[in-house]
Formats: sequence, structure tokens, C-alpha cells
Amino acid sequence: MSINCVNKTITKAVFPVAGMGTRFLPATKASPKEMLPVVDKPLIQYAVEEAVAAGITELTFVTGRNKRAIKDHFDKAYELENRNKKALLESVQGILPPNVNCQYIRQPEALGLGHAVLCARAAVGNQPFAVTLADDLMDSEPGAVAQMVEVYNRSGASVLGVEEVPRAQTGAYGIVEVVADNGDQRVTSIVEKPHPDVAPSTLAVVGRYILTPRIFDKLATTQPGAGGEIQLTDGIAALLKEEPVLALPLAGTRYDCGSKLGYLKATVDFALKHHEVGSEFSDYLAARAVTAEA
Repeated sequence: MSINCVNKTITKAVFPVAGMGTRFLPATKASPKEMLPVVDKPLIQYAVEEAVAAGITELTFVTGRNKRAIKDHFDKAYELENRNKKALLESVQGILPPNVNCQYIRQPEALGLGHAVLCARAAVGNQPFAVTLADDLMDSEPGAVAQMVEVYNRSGASVLGVEEVPRAQTGAYGIVEVVADNGDQRVTSIVEKPHPDVAPSTLAVVGRYILTPRIFDKLATTQPGAGGEIQLTDGIAALLKEEPVLALPLAGTRYDCGSKLGYLKATVDFALKHHEVGSEFSDYLAARAVTAEA
């Protein structure tokens, strides 16, 4: 089935960042969860860098209350520019290349991920686009979005980033069922957070999407589902009845930074390979291990 897009090049990405981050309270009471730092960069910057590396130049952030810090982070650092602090200035001037543009849209109510994506409809227009959840920090080369863009460029179909999860954890994810199709994995069904006993598989969607603009029509008519929210999963389920949707097992390591344990794992692993502190931090951990064994 043909997909009617004005521009089939992926140049736009949507970042739903309106969530409350309740699993990190009280740290996220007044500060966005997306601004939690992994060593010296916040989660949202890692997500943006991944998208920009994939050729995306138009960034749309769907925000909510207490999210001002995200906009400030990607704005100019006037205080540093007005001082003789060259090293500090250089560390923040390169956050976004000059050809990348940002816009911010307010999600008036916390009505779910599907509703957050729908809020970006006017910004995206009739073009395919990426959706990135900053909670899922990806460590891969090339980046997860670049991997998915390559599949979209070849197929013209929506693409869901997936990975295998333990069956006991299916209730925390959108779960897909797939069939082999000319070397790809075509999605035949998708369900939001199924109980392990009824999950159609253990292949979970992990915070990365390439979607055709037809998803907006589906989300506009999607009724509230799990948790009384408009689920992106339900919109995708309607979409795949009319056009192909592919699942791509992502190469690399995913850190679930929406959980405390995943966030701590990411912090340790990224610190170990950090150019400034990696060596000393490795020595510190080794010394701690020796002390613990004594």
C-alpha cells in the first residue's frame, strides 16, 4: 500500500517530555526527569544528539508543567557568553548544531503518549517523523534512530524499535507479534502492557519509533485505553491494518532510565568510558571491590 507523504525524508522528531517522572520523586518534583544527568549530560541531550546524528533538523518537544528547564537547556547561555569562561562556553555551545531548530508545544493534560504525539500534528505536517522517549537511553553506533531511518528509507514503512524482554516484564511494555517478510519483521499485532500469561511474544517496543503521518488520523479517533489514556500502541494497532509496520531489533545497549536501577547502570557504564573521569572511576570501583571482598 502506498504511503502519501509530501516529503519522505526523515527530518523531524517529536520528544514527548510532559511526564511527571513519579518513579524519581522527590528529585523530579520541580525538575524534569529528562534533565536527570548521566555523568555530565542530561538524558534529553543524549536523545537529541542521537536524533541529530540521524539527520534530523526539526525538533518538537511536547512539554508540560515544570518543564521550563528543557527549553532553557537548548537556549543560548548568555551568562557564560558575557564572561571570560571560554572552556565552559565551549562545553554548552555545541549542544545543538546551527542548522537544528527547536519548538515547544504544551500538552494541556496528561492524557497519554498517544495524545502527546497527537499534540505535535501541526508541527509535523504530512511528513514521516521520529518519536524518541528520553527515558530509554541507547548506547550504540550507529544510533538507534539512524538504524531505524535506514530501514524506513528502504521500505517506506513505519518502524518500531524493539528488543526481547523477560516474559515477566511484558506488563511494562507495548508487545508486538511479528512475521518474517522479505528480510524484515512485519508487525501483525501490538498490545499495550499485556500480562505475561497472555502476551503474544516477548518482543517489546523500547522508546523509538519512525511513524508515517497517517498515525495522526488514527490517534485522533483512538479512545482512551490502558490507564484511561490515549495509547500510542492503540494508534499503531489501527495503523497496521492499513499499511505495513516493521519491527527492528535495535543493535546496542538500552538503559531504562525511567527506573532507578536502569539509571544507575547507565551512570556507571557511561562514567567508565568518560574521557575525563573514566580511568579514575574504574580504579575507584576496583578498589571498592577489593575492600568489599576483604
